[in-house]
Amino acid sequence: MTEPRRIVTLSFDDGFEASCRTVAALYEERGLSACLNIVATGHESTYIAPDPWQEGAVRGDFDLWRELRERGHEVMPHGHRHANLAFLPYAEAVALIDACLDRFAAEFSGWNQAGAVFNFPYNLSTPALESYLRGKVRAFRVMSVDGRNPLPGPNSVRIEAAAYGPGDCEADLSARIDGLLKSEGWLVYNTHGVDGEGWGPVSRDFLASTLDRLLEAGVHVLPTGAALALSTDADMT
Repeated sequence: MTEPRRIVTLSFDDGFEASCRTVAALYEERGLSACLNIVATGHESTYIAPDPWQEGAVRGDFDLWRELRERGHEVMPHGHRHANLAFLPYAEAVALIDACLDRFAAEFSGWNQAGAVFNFPYNLSTPALESYLRGKVRAFRVMSVDGRNPLPGPNSVRIEAAAYGPGDCEADLSARIDGLLKSEGWLVYNTHGVDGEGWGPVSRDFLASTLDRLLEAGVHVLPTGAALALSTDADMT
């Protein structure tokens, strides 16, 4: 791969089965790997949807996540039960982080936690939780106003993502891509679901045309972990 000047990561959260299947198919048609971030217990009968935008959605299970990983897509942790960790007591938040990471290790053969990206639920963290995660995972994703990051390097650990909702995020995402194409860097955007699923979704037609637009412009479309892997000697200290 040539040295990228522009990278875009579209980060699909919450593990909606229909959305993830659609996203995976659209990415595969273009020879790309999708960035899918799932809640470890989201498929279980005891799971309680944390907001109205997730109610009634069918979520994938680990059989699906293993299949999509085998097909070349990136499946990363998005919490144990989609709790807002920034508003929980530290000990409870850490226990939920560990439970999520332990579940991934148990479910995925050859799981590489040191190379993983922990995607904070609601993109909200605290300095103490970020400190806890440093050295346990390769990076973690948090909220940002513009979603712009420097190109990945050895010290890229705190990855910032933009988002828009609860209505569809298409106009907002298009405007941010316009800005990236006039400069350079790494845009990380939290797109959630497809065709009405989740908070701030996109349509499948918009996603397809956006991927084509990015590829035609020479933008590298990569999941977060793959973008970070462009820097081979990661320093997680």
